[in-house]
Amino acid sequence: MAIAKKEPSQNIVIKYHGPYVEKIQFIDGANWIDLRAAEDVNMLANSFAFINLGVSMKLPDGYEAHLVPRSSTYKKYGILQVNGMGIIDNTYCGDMDIWMMPVYATRATYIPRNDRICQFRIMKIQPPVTFTEVEFMEDKSRGGFGSTGTNEIKK
Repeated sequence: MAIAKKEPSQNIVIKYHGPYVEKIQFIDGANWIDLRAAEDVNMLANSFAFINLGVSMKLPDGYEAHLVPRSSTYKKYGILQVNGMGIIDNTYCGDMDIWMMPVYATRATYIPRNDRICQFRIMKIQPPVTFTEVEFMEDKSRGGFGSTGTNEIKK
C-alpha cells in the first residue's frame, strides 16, 4: 500500500489590524481557511460595501489566494460577493494591504465583528503558457457553449 506523500507546510506572514481580530486557524485536513469580519457591519438592502477582514498577508512565492463566501454566508446575511471569487496575489502584501470582501446586500443586514463570512485557500499561480494559432481545431465538437446534456432524448 502506497502512502501519500504530504506536502511541506507553507508559511504565511500575517499582520492583524487590531487586537479585536480573532486569529486565523488552519485546521489540518481542511481545504479552506475561514476569515472574519473585522468590524460590525450594517448594510441596507441593495447597498454595496467592502467588508474589512482585518488582515494583511504575505503569501509564499508562487502562490495566490482565492477568496469566496462561506456556504452559510448568503443564508445568514443576504450578502453576495460581487466579484464572484477574489484573487489576491502575493504582491498584495504591504503593511496597509488589508484584505477585503466586496459585497452586495440583497436585504438589510447586520454582521457582527468576528463572524466568519468568507474563506480562502492558497493555490499555485498560473505557469507561463504559449498559444499556438490554428485554422481548425482537430478534436470533435461537443455542440457549443451550454451543450452538456443536450443530446439526451427529450420526453
